[in-house]
Amino acid sequence: MTWKAIRGLGLLMLAFSIAPALPAAPLSGRISGVVVDPQGTPQMGATVLVVSEQSLDASPIQLLTNDRGLFLTDGIATGFYSIRATLAGFLPTMEQHVHVSEQHITQLQIELGSVFASLEKFRRASNQPTPPQEWTWVLRTSPATRPILRWDEDSDSNEVLIHSLPNGPEGVGQKTPRSMFELSSGSVEPGSISNLSDAPSTAYAYDESVGYHGDIVFAGHFGYESGAATGGFITEWLPSGNPHTGPVSTLVIREAEQASGGPAFHGMKLSHDDQADLGDRIHLRYGADFLVANYIGTTSSVRPHGELAFQIEPKWIASVAVASHPWQDSASESSPMESALDNMDSFPTLLLRSGRPILAGDLHEEFALEHALTSTSSVTASIFHDRSSDTPIFGRGPASSADFLQDFYSNAFAYDGGESRSWGTRVAYEQKISDLVSAVVVYAWAGALTPTTESPSESLRDLLATQQRSSLAGRLCTNFARTGTQISAGYKWVDGRVASRQDAYGEAVYGIDPFVSLIVRQRLPKFIPGHPVVTADFGNLLAQGYVPVETQDGQVLIVPAFRSFRGGLTFQF
Repeated sequence: MTWKAIRGLGLLMLAFSIAPALPAAPLSGRISGVVVDPQGTPQMGATVLVVSEQSLDASPIQLLTNDRGLFLTDGIATGFYSIRATLAGFLPTMEQHVHVSEQHITQLQIELGSVFASLEKFRRASNQPTPPQEWTWVLRTSPATRPILRWDEDSDSNEVLIHSLPNGPEGVGQKTPRSMFELSSGSVEPGSISNLSDAPSTAYAYDESVGYHGDIVFAGHFGYESGAATGGFITEWLPSGNPHTGPVSTLVIREAEQASGGPAFHGMKLSHDDQADLGDRIHLRYGADFLVANYIGTTSSVRPHGELAFQIEPKWIASVAVASHPWQDSASESSPMESALDNMDSFPTLLLRSGRPILAGDLHEEFALEHALTSTSSVTASIFHDRSSDTPIFGRGPASSADFLQDFYSNAFAYDGGESRSWGTRVAYEQKISDLVSAVVVYAWAGALTPTTESPSESLRDLLATQQRSSLAGRLCTNFARTGTQISAGYKWVDGRVASRQDAYGEAVYGIDPFVSLIVRQRLPKFIPGHPVVTADFGNLLAQGYVPVETQDGQVLIVPAFRSFRGGLTFQF
């Protein structure tokens, strides 16, 4: 063997020995698709622009479709992308929140629009298949609510199987609904004029794309009963197009009459939330709410909030949070319209004290440590501190004091229970039993306002004091894919009488209401247009936890959680 051959062999061995130390290539996937006209004919020469929704500074990728209308990207970073297709003679089309996952090819079918598209669709032959619509769900505990659980009938809402067709691989994609219409009645949180009223109501939301990245969402709500009206308007600006991965600016305006010609509640909430990654292991979420309310006077409040999460090891995450309410879970993928309707009922409870309005607010400080036991289970332990100068108490009864703010839409009142401070701890175990079934069990030891004495000569506020209580709660969620039925059932037990919520922050995080709760969502047959879904939400089915109290203002019944029902029908287009 010559010296040159030996030297070449040595260099080759050195290269192989160094290779494992080099950084691994970034995770990547690809996007492939076909561009068609309203009749389904592939279009050659269409311009396809691929823009990252996570990295706003990344240069867009520009492609042209071939003679079969197909396009294919090179390997791109995993994440969410916006796809824009244009062609002379057609209206441009935008597909948003297209998910690219590791070592997968995400397939799309993009249909270009025209001014005659609607007429052409009516004239479409009956034997021509229509691209299937995928179903995505967000289960909410109330019109206000936080997401509890999301069921995806497929592993990814924008990723579909590759089909072998005569002209080559062609995917069938999803058209994202741009509007939502909801008819509902009832309320799961009666007793406060700042919440959605316990009355028949109508809500509508519309999502409009702005440029390559942003979405602006408009939503409205109107209810009417017994000569009194309630309504609201909300708009959300989403520069990234996704309420869970980027900044969100929200404006909420609410109004509710107490009676025809009587005093009315007016409220405005202006909020901004954002998040950022500080290195590879630290994630920061932060924001603030500015609140203004008017009811026999005006009150305002500024409430900042933040959360810092640090990945200690692959299976350990530590977090610190200071907030008055939890974030919508970033792991949830609810649409911008669903996020807007969730925020419609996010206004704090309005209270009266000495004739002036006050907005209830609890400052929650928490340190949590989460450990992933397996790929489908985790346990989280938390230590927290709650403090509130104005704690909301709900109840029923003919109280004579002006501090009892009666709700016109239900036989209930809201009352300022005064100051409450307490330390607490919580342990939560979450288990994904299967792709369609999940469960959570939560133990909490925390403080709550409790009637300590019964003296008819004192006010209700003087009879209440903070006491520590233990609670054990569980929730089971399941999805029957064949029938399109979703059920979430939960129960929370508290070891004693309480007048206010015990660990309200934890209830919102894990979607568990006090006592027995049940939520049923039923998808109606597919031949009905608009993807109709019927929802029935039952709270405190057994009417547990009611506490009668005799005060100087009369005998009242304190209700930590009302027995309630809210049902409705939702359409998406």
